[in-house]
Amino acid sequence: MSTHPAPEVDVVVVGSGPNGLAAAVTLARAGLDVQVLESEDTIGGGARTLDLGLAPGIVHDICSAAHPLALASPFFDAFDVQARGVRAIAPTASYAQPLDDEPAAIAWRDVERTAAGLGADGPTWRALLGTLSRHQDLVVELSLGDKRSIPPALLTPRALAAAPLFGALIGLQGTPAWNLPFRTERARALLGGVAAHAIGPMPSLAMAATAGLLGTIAHGVGWPLPVGGSQSIIDALVADLRAHGGQILTGHRVRTWRDAPAARAVLLDTTAGAAADILSNRLPASLERALRRFPHGDGAAKVDFVLSGPVPWRDPDVGEAGTQHLGGTRAQMAHAEAEVAAGKLPQRPMTLVSDPSVVDPGRIHDGLRPLWAYAHVPAGDTTDPTELVTAQVERFAPGFRDMIVAARGIPASEMSAHNPSLVGGDISMGRVTMAGMIARPTARLDPYRLAGTGWYLCSQATPPGPGVHGMSGWHAARRVLAQEFGVTEMPDLSPA
Repeated sequence: MSTHPAPEVDVVVVGSGPNGLAAAVTLARAGLDVQVLESEDTIGGGARTLDLGLAPGIVHDICSAAHPLALASPFFDAFDVQARGVRAIAPTASYAQPLDDEPAAIAWRDVERTAAGLGADGPTWRALLGTLSRHQDLVVELSLGDKRSIPPALLTPRALAAAPLFGALIGLQGTPAWNLPFRTERARALLGGVAAHAIGPMPSLAMAATAGLLGTIAHGVGWPLPVGGSQSIIDALVADLRAHGGQILTGHRVRTWRDAPAARAVLLDTTAGAAADILSNRLPASLERALRRFPHGDGAAKVDFVLSGPVPWRDPDVGEAGTQHLGGTRAQMAHAEAEVAAGKLPQRPMTLVSDPSVVDPGRIHDGLRPLWAYAHVPAGDTTDPTELVTAQVERFAPGFRDMIVAARGIPASEMSAHNPSLVGGDISMGRVTMAGMIARPTARLDPYRLAGTGWYLCSQATPPGPGVHGMSGWHAARRVLAQEFGVTEMPDLSPA
């Protein structure tokens, strides 16, 4: 039975992040009347691009800049963002791991070039990541599925070549045996840096799975940066939604179920805790408790820079990459992440950096360019991260301070000011663990449906978890169509 007795629209989606819009587009394409409610004045959630007033003509990506999943995600593949005018350009190097005492390790899109730079570990890297990249679609299906059904690619003969290898990589890299089979610090650090995207203690199975997925894509479609910023992806979704009759209302915060118009189905692109608050006392008590208990992860603190020129990396090859992982050796990264997990602010935090002008010179105005960065810190930390991040970049790029024209730091405690879902700086909407990736946010057979209320959770608090991929919204929309409207065939999402 629906929470609302007299539907005004077919579907309401609360939140205009990539998952909320993915769900809205899918449902509108199925012929339903869809309305999106966004609490902020701008649309896009974690994929917005805004002028922060730091320098004329310079815009900044608010949460995400590089998008490893933008071209690899099955949803965005079906939606075909590039055919809709989104220019997502993958640089020649997906990511880089500068080191203090030796040349940087670079994950070039060309796996052979990457292997050549890893010395004794080149053949192992080629055998692992090179093989997986040739089966990128299988790795993506395994990683971005709903964790409740068997990915179709797993039922094909070619799965025998990649699925066991992917599992072995996770098993090795997620345990104390993680230094095997690599012998050099460069290879170990290169894979460790990409694992750290998950934010958490190292090693762990969840971080190893993250490394396997993103490392595979790095040598496949690459890690693209959208020309003009992340907002271009959001704009393409919004244009399609409106073309199919969907509406978007900004500045409308939904605090309780009464703040949403009557609808046959309501999808929440929110945290699990926010869903429990909105439906307080209207859910089965056990489900409400489970949603409230879903733990938040550690925090990220953001710094937006304006620079007078490119970052002066000690190793010039580092500047070829779209993303830099600044943590040093694998042991140094693990130490910093352990400090964060223990609630201590590291002096050398794991830091991620991206200069979009590497592939998008249009982001440069009057010689100035934006630099995106965030550091891993304890959840809710109140420290302005500007100096911490500046020092970490300076560590690998002497003279960086001299390039800074303007900077704006946002402590983890304030990240939710521009996106209510980033509680305490938790950009993953929940702690990233292997069990948590499957039972996210609960172990129920259907993690999207909020009992029999007609309300659903469609955010990255549900499988497959963090990332700009739209898959949580797509999985939730499929269930809404079947369970609320009796539609079992997913609509075509292609531009035609």
